[in-house]
Parts: sequence; C-alpha cells; structure tokens
Amino acid sequence: MADMRRLLSNSAGNMTEAWIGLYDQRDGIRTWYWSLPGVEFNEANWNEGEPNDIITENCGFINTIKWGDISCNRKLFFLCYKKNKTSEKFFLIEEEKTWLEAQSYCRDKHTDLSSGLDQLNDDQLKDVLPKNKNVFIGLFRDTWRWSDGSSFSFRHWNLMFNDEKYNSGQCAMTVFDDGGRWKNEDCTAKKPFICYDDNMILIQENKTWEEALRYCRTHYRDLVTISNLDEQRSVQQETQFASSPFVWMGLHYACTLDVWFWVTDEVLIFENWASELKIDDCDMSGAMQQEGEHKWVKENVSEKFNFICSKC
Repeated sequence: MADMRRLLSNSAGNMTEAWIGLYDQRDGIRTWYWSLPGVEFNEANWNEGEPNDIITENCGFINTIKWGDISCNRKLFFLCYKKNKTSEKFFLIEEEKTWLEAQSYCRDKHTDLSSGLDQLNDDQLKDVLPKNKNVFIGLFRDTWRWSDGSSFSFRHWNLMFNDEKYNSGQCAMTVFDDGGRWKNEDCTAKKPFICYDDNMILIQENKTWEEALRYCRTHYRDLVTISNLDEQRSVQQETQFASSPFVWMGLHYACTLDVWFWVTDEVLIFENWASELKIDDCDMSGAMQQEGEHKWVKENVSEKFNFICSKC
C-alpha cells in the first residue's frame, strides 16, 4: 500500500489510468500467495482433501485451525489483522463479503486480511475464531506475474475484477480516480505507463540474521546495505512498514578483527548508530529501528526480526 500511495502522489496532469508491470500468463500455473505484502507462502495447514478446487476455487478460508479453498465470490465472515503494538491484533468481521470486498475492508479499517503461518498460528487469533465456520483469510492464488520476475504478492484490484478467471493473457493498469485500484484489459491497448527503479523489498517475516541472509541470497540478491544518507532514507521508508521493532540489514560484526562490515564486502563509510548501544560481542549484527529516527542498533544474531533484501 505504501507503493500505491507514492504512485498516486506522483500521478500527473490529466492522466486517468496507466499500465503497470503485471500480466496474466496464458499458460501459467496458479500459485498461492498471501494478501499482506512481504509474507511468503512457503508452508500450509490444509485440511484433509484440501485444496480440492471443486469449482474454480482461488481463495482460502480457515475453519477452526485448518484451511481450505473456496470460490472468491462466496460471501463469508473474514479475519482482519492490524499491525500495532497493542494486544489486540486480530478482528473477526461478522459481515458476509466476497474475498475482494473483505480484503478492501481490512485494508481500509485495519492493515490487511490475516496472512501467513505466524499470524494464523497465533494464540490470540484462536480466541476470536468461531467454531466450525468457514472464515476468509488472506490466501489467494492466480496466474498473474510481474514483468520484473519478482514474486511480490501485492494485488489492488477493483471490486469488479473476476478473480475466478485465470490464464487470460491480459495486462493490468492502475486507475487514478479509483484510488489507484487496478483493472485488467487487453495488452494491445495503447495507454500511458509507469516505470520504477525500486531495488529493495521488505520481508515481513521474523527470521534470525543468518536465516534472513540465506533468504535474500536465495530469492533476491543480498541483505540490504547502506553507504550514504540517500540510501538510509530509502531503507527507512521501507522499514516503517515492518511488523517487528527492528529490521535486519546486511551489517555484521567480525569478532576476530573487531570490525563491522557489510556482507557485500563494502567498507562501512556511512554510519547511523543509536547513541546507547550494546557492547560488541561475537554474535552481533546490525538492525534498523522500525520507529523514531530509524537509527542502527546492535542485536544478537539469534533474535528474529523482519528484514530488507536488495534486488540488484
């Protein structure tokens, strides 16, 4: 949603709509995603016999603790998640809506539909779940892909979008006078278009520093590095949307040499440490504060935080 707000703020003149880099593969395999950006779909908790795709079922529900697939056009109660520091994070909305309507409601009133194993296994969520009732969660699948090859799960379709149709070969555009929501159209239509040069992504999963490093090197390029004030500002722009108090960077402490270094072997030129820091030890890495001035802090590598990967 942060990217959409930046896009809308930069829209110019009388341009009402523009192509974005999302297209629907004609022969692609449907892939499961989470609605909340940065949460990767890598494990599942399906009920026995699910997903069964009886009639094109591209959205997910939870019943007690197990998941199933269901038509996105069915109307169900749904679970919203709110990223905050209070004890109340999950909200059961006892209004029947389609999956897209539920997603729109959660993003408007809270943060998003409940997404990912960390949220769906949370004891607090179990306290609000109704018994033996299907409830929408932030799980969906489609054949849409980004032109830069990324697996980013964010979707912002208008409420008229047919999420039961797949392999259409169409392309997506954003409509500025509809809050930036997207619609699909034949790719041969001539429209204005939007380019971008974003080179990093916030992963809203809590991992140790070494787990984060492996994840970034497997899926992107590396943990993010910062060499000047402009890069610091770019990273903190992403950090403010993290769901953990700190966010891992590619900064590590070499105990034997008594020196801090970036994992890309870049020299530590620019620094932005907080005033009160832990004493260096052999298991420290660098993280950025999620709030405030986004200063750097030293944290034990076994701590689990969100992290930022560089893409190039």
